[in-house]
Amino acid sequence: MKIIQTDLLCIGAGLAGERVAIEAADNGFSVICLSIVPARRSHSSAAQGGMQAALGNSAMGEGDSPDVHFADTVKGSDWGCDQEVARLFVDAAPIAMRQMAFWGVPWNRVVPGEQTYYKGGKPFTAFEKPENEGLIHSRNFGGTAKWRTCYTSDGTGHCVLYTLDNRAAQMGVNVVDKVEAIALIHDGDVCMGAIARCLKTGELTAYLARATLVATGGFGRIYRESTNAVICDGGGLITALDTGVVSLGNMEAVQFHPTGIVPTDILVTEGCRGDGGTLLDKNEYRFMPDYEPDKAELASRDVVSRRMTEHMRKGLGVSSPYGDHLWLDIRHLGEHHIRTKLREVDEICQSFLGVDPVHQLIPVRPTQHYSMGGVRTNKDGAAYGLKGLFSAGESACWDMHGFNRLGGNSLAETVVAGMIIGGKIVEFLKGTETTFSTGAVRDAMNKQTSRIADLVACKHGSENPYVVRNAMFDSIMKGAGIFRNGKDLEKCVAELQEILGRARKVGLRSNGKGANPELTMALKIEGMVKLALCVAYGALKRTESRGAHTREDFPERNDRDWLTRTLATWTEGADLPTLNYEPATHTFEMPPGDRGYGGGKIISMDAPK
Repeated sequence: MKIIQTDLLCIGAGLAGERVAIEAADNGFSVICLSIVPARRSHSSAAQGGMQAALGNSAMGEGDSPDVHFADTVKGSDWGCDQEVARLFVDAAPIAMRQMAFWGVPWNRVVPGEQTYYKGGKPFTAFEKPENEGLIHSRNFGGTAKWRTCYTSDGTGHCVLYTLDNRAAQMGVNVVDKVEAIALIHDGDVCMGAIARCLKTGELTAYLARATLVATGGFGRIYRESTNAVICDGGGLITALDTGVVSLGNMEAVQFHPTGIVPTDILVTEGCRGDGGTLLDKNEYRFMPDYEPDKAELASRDVVSRRMTEHMRKGLGVSSPYGDHLWLDIRHLGEHHIRTKLREVDEICQSFLGVDPVHQLIPVRPTQHYSMGGVRTNKDGAAYGLKGLFSAGESACWDMHGFNRLGGNSLAETVVAGMIIGGKIVEFLKGTETTFSTGAVRDAMNKQTSRIADLVACKHGSENPYVVRNAMFDSIMKGAGIFRNGKDLEKCVAELQEILGRARKVGLRSNGKGANPELTMALKIEGMVKLALCVAYGALKRTESRGAHTREDFPERNDRDWLTRTLATWTEGADLPTLNYEPATHTFEMPPGDRGYGGGKIISMDAPK
């Protein structure tokens, strides 16, 4: 058995994983990051729009503060977030953005003088103060009272990830790529590392660590239509759920982004609308002000996605061979703005659609984009259920997003949570020693070795893992999309239970050796179906509408009965998750109220039964 030992094992080498790794390495601890792809190809690099932090440098950001950012975040979450965590985040975000600048991120900067910006397709003028010249600039994003999204044109994730990867190399962080963690090593109380599989050779290695971090991003690829990269299949969450003791939080909270391009579902950034882009229907009519007179295209993502879907349901979508869509119009922003500040959008449209956004409309529709749910942690990033296990970034339910996260808050969360949780892991490593159980390591390795052998031998059946995955796609897209209802969810849960049985009977057509995508899929398809069941079953049981979770049969936000966080665990052999609930927040700095957009009735906390 090949065994490698380290102080901190980061499963994932995107922004959150590398930011935590840097914090630990900077304090003298050995760190290994495992990554499916080379670190700079992590999905973090695809993030375009920016990172929210209340700096208040731009003319349209004057008067901003962490308090205003906090209010926007809580409203955006539809009061589903942990307000103590949201406060930690907004207070630390300005520090993290300036730290990123010090490390080399080339933020767009304030240019003094008169500047033209667009709102609702119409030009307006703002005057940038001479004394702010060279400070970090910001753009507008949905659901915010002030312009606070720090950006590097529309390649923010790319720039920040490259900067962090350079910093990690400087600090001696060991990034091992083309390796995937397939199981956690634990004894039911303590996490001791992970069993990982080399994607080139198929070799299994036991990585032992005093602290283990899950930072594998979202699980969007349990949906067919998703902006997520193909590597975002929930692998880290699956390893946590398979322990039987680690909880996943708020898995039913799945965000759909308003502007995935048709038909590829690649994201074009919210920065398009933040910079003044508009949404048009088949008649090229701008419809969002009819639904949201104040925020229009810059209401929160859950609201804009719902309004777009409602509008298409009225027959006002643009027909295409790939289904109905709407138009995103950024033509009025001008060639210079599009080719510079929205250059990735320009390249995506030209490369994947053959559309020049300077002169043509962009076909868009709401597409699965982000997972508010993940490994449930406390405010220190420590996972429920296993000592020594932590999580950060999109794979975690930390939980500052509640039932809908604001654009720019998740990209900022990667480095802010990485900084905060990294510091807490350092405290843990300084104050805790781990005893590694040779029995637990051996049992974990033997279990995975046997599991692979059984798949190769088709011991439990010969179901095709890709056929099973397509069945999962069909079921969850219909039952747990933007709009949900009891009848469709009940059908979805029943179908997914049947599909789970099939997933437990998959077998390989190949020999499973070497670089083998079929084996990779076969190893995780059961876990992917379990994640889908956590989403669908959690959505079925939550009889209210909150944020991105919209029940057509229960349209009210019910603070009396459902101001809670869902906790899902999985008992071995079960065909449904076990659901428990905890308060959404123990601290109410901001009592529940109306978001100011999105409409809808609210059942208050003190309403009679």
